[in-house]
Amino acid sequence: MLRAWLYRFARDHRANVAVIFALMMIPIIFLLGMTLDFTQALRKKEQLDAAADAAAIAAVRPAMLMQSDTVAAATANAIFMSTANALAPGLQNGAPTPTITVTDTGLSRTVSVSYTSAALNNFPKVLGNGVSKVAWPISGSATSQAAAAPNINWYFLTDDSPSMGIGATLTDINNLITYTAPSKQPATASQNCGFACHEANIAHEGGTQDNLAIAKANNVTLRIDLLKNALTQLFVSYTGCPQTSITTGVMNCMSALNNTTYKAALYTFDVSLNTLATLTTPTLAGNQIGNISLMQVQYQNCIYVGCSSTSTSNPNTDFGTDIAGALSTLNSSLPSPGLGSNASGDTPQEVVFIITDGVEDKIVANAGACPNASLASHNRCQQPLDTTMCTTIRNRGIKIAILYTEYLQLKNLGSSQNITDNWYMSWVDTYDEPAPDTGTIAAKLQACASPGFYKSVATGGDITKALTDLFIKVASSTASLTQ
Repeated sequence: MLRAWLYRFARDHRANVAVIFALMMIPIIFLLGMTLDFTQALRKKEQLDAAADAAAIAAVRPAMLMQSDTVAAATANAIFMSTANALAPGLQNGAPTPTITVTDTGLSRTVSVSYTSAALNNFPKVLGNGVSKVAWPISGSATSQAAAAPNINWYFLTDDSPSMGIGATLTDINNLITYTAPSKQPATASQNCGFACHEANIAHEGGTQDNLAIAKANNVTLRIDLLKNALTQLFVSYTGCPQTSITTGVMNCMSALNNTTYKAALYTFDVSLNTLATLTTPTLAGNQIGNISLMQVQYQNCIYVGCSSTSTSNPNTDFGTDIAGALSTLNSSLPSPGLGSNASGDTPQEVVFIITDGVEDKIVANAGACPNASLASHNRCQQPLDTTMCTTIRNRGIKIAILYTEYLQLKNLGSSQNITDNWYMSWVDTYDEPAPDTGTIAAKLQACASPGFYKSVATGGDITKALTDLFIKVASSTASLTQ
């Protein structure tokens, strides 16, 4: 009887599901608990990682870079703990204390923030062979690096050769061509002049006004006028500074924002380097901007009084721009650069800032070295900048920034006059192709500049914005997470 009952019980499958479900509930609850605990641990890790990131960045902000390592570390600790303290109830042993390392190398600061903690489990006995597991271990780290903005001596070299007398816009070019038409200028004078033809002594040619005076009398804006406006914003007057109390120029604005010291020198260059202001405050240097003017040409294509195309006393006066020569003269007076820190015995960094259209027109000792063979026959050479001196200056640790005011392509010049400059086509056009921003002139200037410190602006473009943007780029430094 008993045997039969046991047999029937063994064969009866009713309620198996309930039994199996009851048996499976135990591991399912354990797995759900473990999942919830692990998810909570990951969330706390993400929050602590974000706190470490914020702490590392805070210690290398521009204002903090001027503080001691101790202050930087304390700031990073405070930023981290503001988040960690809020998470303390869910962490084993409360909020973790971060390990903060601050390392300075010259102007550069590296900050590392790391932590180790554990997130409490809500199901403490579900893991590992019955062994109590009360918390998930979590850890993380963040590293940031930045360089303090350096103290800098700035040396501005501005091109004042006749080619900077181009009309500022196509309208200005067309207007100047109209005002210097043959009906308004004698046949021996520079007619249909939209570019580089401004004599100071026109009387010998039967005229009463030189073309530069004509441009001024008719309110024609020239590129050199735009250049002076751009320098004025940089040195003297600026209304866009975040520190609204500073309106004395972009340089003073950046100096205040970066907590640095800037000095500035101002030069022009044509056949030689001309000093307007040696190193002084940007404001005092800016007072000399009004003295920038186009190089005087006494006769067309002659820079000396009394010379002519057949002069034997000055046979090689038909030239006007020696960029490499100006750089060589400046280099001989430039000091060796320092790091630009405020440490005792350190000196400022040195930056040469060149504004030019990039074509040299000079006398050379070795005629065979000039790419224009016909010009070289009498030692005159027109060519893109020879970058040899640029390399010499950069090798000294001195930075070079270049704003290229693009050399105008003088083909079909003027919307109505359809004028082409024959001299340009013979001697310059080959360097200005396929376009001013991609030709050999642009390539040489970019090769002269330190990496990243080159910018070009076309005829009619905003020279003031281009100059300001490039200056800020050279002067600025930023902080970033490296890990």
